[in-house]
Amino acid sequence: MPYPSLTLTAMAVVTDPQPPARTDPPASPDGGRRRVVAMTIWAVAFVAAWLAIGLPTDPAYAFVWIWAATIAWNSDRPWRSHLRFARDWVPVVLLFVVYNLSRGFADNGATPHAMELIVADRFMFGWATGGEVPTVWLQEHLYRPQVHWWDVAASWVYFSHFVVALTAAAVLWLRDRHRWAAYMRRWGFLCAAGLVTYFLYPAAPPWWAAQNGLLTEVARISTRGWKAFGMHGAGNVLNAGQIASNPVAAMPSLHTAWALFVVLFFLTTTRRRWWPLLLAYPLAMTFTLVYSGEHYVIDVLVGWAYVGMTFLVVGLAERAWTARRANQPPPPSDPVDHEVVATVDGVSRQ
Repeated sequence: MPYPSLTLTAMAVVTDPQPPARTDPPASPDGGRRRVVAMTIWAVAFVAAWLAIGLPTDPAYAFVWIWAATIAWNSDRPWRSHLRFARDWVPVVLLFVVYNLSRGFADNGATPHAMELIVADRFMFGWATGGEVPTVWLQEHLYRPQVHWWDVAASWVYFSHFVVALTAAAVLWLRDRHRWAAYMRRWGFLCAAGLVTYFLYPAAPPWWAAQNGLLTEVARISTRGWKAFGMHGAGNVLNAGQIASNPVAAMPSLHTAWALFVVLFFLTTTRRRWWPLLLAYPLAMTFTLVYSGEHYVIDVLVGWAYVGMTFLVVGLAERAWTARRANQPPPPSDPVDHEVVATVDGVSRQ
């Protein structure tokens, strides 16, 4: 019986390689049911913790819930996959913890800037607000002792600042690790730029200016909307964080900067019919922050400018890094070139 030439066999192995064996576990036949059960358990636990402790506005606390959600969503994966998520994210969470703590030292005991921000907002909008800053004008027309639907919407929009950017990053980590890295580089640069500004230019928000006699009465009302549902403890963590946070870390507004950053990062990969909905998010955040007394409009505009600077600087740095790597000479090849020639009788080396 004739045997095929070993030369042809060797060529077939080289030119037509077989796909590598799959290393991930095979899909479980009941994976869909298992995911539904796991996500239901996660949702019940989240709501219970929300009502008992408060919404997850602390970075470390929010990370725990996001990590738990990824475990529930991919509950059929081995534990090493879930531990890899923690390995990649723990440095990020630690950086945000340090960021939050360092904001408390931004004022260095100096009197924060406030009057310049008031003058800027009056210059831009005084013609339409009777000479008042937009925060005072909005609260005069919308703030009432009873909670209205716009108060509820504002509270939810304000809370979204603490979870939207993190959740978007978690989804990217699961779906596209390369884009996750690009996202984190830009997000980290944006936060670092904001933190440096807090040290160089400590600025106070409208509610602080009102407490110190620079404005008429301004209420800090970013969390009052939850009371309409009887969820008086929903903002416990957030309220505690507001008390402990640095009141002079207002310029730029990273709340609106994060909102615009997330939208712009995904805008080019989103169908245009969804663009108005996406772009409405940073505008809703702007209304929320100005109405609730957390920021001036000038803080928002500077925050948006920081987002543009972030995409420009990081994008240029990435292009320069790519060009530098492309111009590097390739590593020297092995001078000894072993050629394997298969014959019918055996293998000879040259």
